[in-house]
Amino acid sequence: MTLMTALAIVGVLALAAMIAHNVWQSRKLGIKRAEPKPPLTAEQRRDPGLVEPTLDVAPDAATNETALAEPGLPAAAALAPRAPRRASARLDALIDAIVPLRVESPVAAELALTHLPPSRRAGSKPFMIEGLNAETGEWEPPTLGQRYGEFQAGVQLANRAGALNEIEYSEFVQKVEAYAESVGAMADFPDMLDVVARARELDAFAGQHDAQLAVRLQARGAAWSVGYLVQQAGRHGFVPGAVPGRLVRSSATEGAPPLLTLAFDAQAALADEPERAVVRDATLAFDVPQTEREADPFALWQSSAHTLARDLDASIVDDNGQPITDTGFAHIGGELGRLYDALQARDLAAGSAAARRLFS
Repeated sequence: MTLMTALAIVGVLALAAMIAHNVWQSRKLGIKRAEPKPPLTAEQRRDPGLVEPTLDVAPDAATNETALAEPGLPAAAALAPRAPRRASARLDALIDAIVPLRVESPVAAELALTHLPPSRRAGSKPFMIEGLNAETGEWEPPTLGQRYGEFQAGVQLANRAGALNEIEYSEFVQKVEAYAESVGAMADFPDMLDVVARARELDAFAGQHDAQLAVRLQARGAAWSVGYLVQQAGRHGFVPGAVPGRLVRSSATEGAPPLLTLAFDAQAALADEPERAVVRDATLAFDVPQTEREADPFALWQSSAHTLARDLDASIVDDNGQPITDTGFAHIGGELGRLYDALQARDLAAGSAAARRLFS
């Protein structure tokens, strides 16, 4: 073999090795993209009934999340049966300071509705006005066509913004006084110092028993396009929420908060070309007080973390980037059980109407 022939062979081998290395690098460091949706068959084009239905999920009252229709996502969530819608929030002496509003004779709902304050918030605290239906004897928000023999107003003592303070309570009193005068009612306000003391005690309890569990899914190799992330999460029941960069696993109960959320970079979610927008991590979380214990959100959270990590080729880590093992999940589960018990003992069971309002 001549020297020139040997050098040519070496050059060919070096070039082949370089090409192979570049292919391996591109697979390792490239962007994972969503698989294209297969075209419809001739039969599907002829029969609209066979075309995959879009999602149609009602907005959630507590979190304002809406499951939006997304082409290519599974329709299982749309086909799954839903439980009856949750009842609207009601005044609760456990978390509200309630003011009786007494009238001499029944008041028509039309009058009661006309004079409702335009904003039913006192600072950062919501308040409600209810009427005692003269026919049914039930407390309810004033409803057209009904008459009410008594009213009551209540302001929430605490939420995640903190405890009701003196300024907020004074604002509430002013608004309720104006309303009482308009409907011919006499208001009986509780003492401000007592109300504020109750608010601080409830806020202290809430602060000690609030929890939002979260893990990060961190890409091991190739980054994900937004479309790829949405597609993979969609295979596990996640649908886009109303907030950019937020996917939700909806509850079976209509009107309830999502069981789980999967959050990623909002700027990437808003990109004009989702297949070119790249993300390398996402946060999987659930809000403990907002979610019913009976739904077993912890088991769903843990299993979703593992299946998503497998499908996305991701590591499960905490906020500091440290891996979370099965032992770590077990420890979290034990602490969670004690938290559930403490909320139940205070009549604020996770997922109850009162807990959802307090931890909001």
